[in-house]
Amino acid sequence: MSRKKIIAGNWKMYKTPQQAVDFVKAFLPLVADHHRDEIVICPPFIDLPAVVEAAKGSNVGVGAQNMHWEKEGAFTGEISPAMLVAAHVPYVIIGHSERRQYFNETDDTVNRKIEVALEHGLTPIACVGEVLEEREANLTEDVLRRQCSRAFRGISAKKAAKLVVAYEPVWAIGTGKTATPEIAQEAHMVIRHEAEKAFGTEFAHALRIQYGGSVKPDNAHALMSQPDIDGALVGGASLDPHNFAKIVKY
Repeated sequence: MSRKKIIAGNWKMYKTPQQAVDFVKAFLPLVADHHRDEIVICPPFIDLPAVVEAAKGSNVGVGAQNMHWEKEGAFTGEISPAMLVAAHVPYVIIGHSERRQYFNETDDTVNRKIEVALEHGLTPIACVGEVLEEREANLTEDVLRRQCSRAFRGISAKKAAKLVVAYEPVWAIGTGKTATPEIAQEAHMVIRHEAEKAFGTEFAHALRIQYGGSVKPDNAHALMSQPDIDGALVGGASLDPHNFAKIVKY
């Protein structure tokens, strides 16, 4: 089955609204004729309206980096899925390792966020991945199975149709280390198997699984040539329009 790759840039806590607009103006001409893959930019919350406006009518989508699972309420500093929908932001990253590490997100909160994002018609990019100690202890498969089974729990295949999963080995994020294409492929196969157990064979074959972890122009092609790698969730290299365009065009 042919799966359209999805390449998303996670800007993390970088760029003011004006810097974000400048990026989009420089980036769009570089990828204007690129329709092979889905392209998504995920800026900080404060940049979302400016990026949505700057990217309007283009082949570049816009995503948020996080959201709360409640529709509204006394949750200072949080953003609801309905707010993202109203702001014309169709994608949202959920459960990034930095959210888990620094803000105490768990497999259970990730599950709740995925379910609510799907209920609101958003495309969640759900992140899973092991830390260095788990990799060195040969626990990668166990960690991925646990994270996926809990993330997918209670969600039907029909409801999960828009789901995207990103495999992000935590030891490779922002470190300059990258999982070899073979290591990444093995992890993607584990994730796809868990999706098959949760949602069925047809769904698993169609599920898009990105790789994230120090993706750069010089390793993008090798990674995305693997049969189960369906795109990339790009961190630091997505902050420069020319570098990100090279990854998109790998």
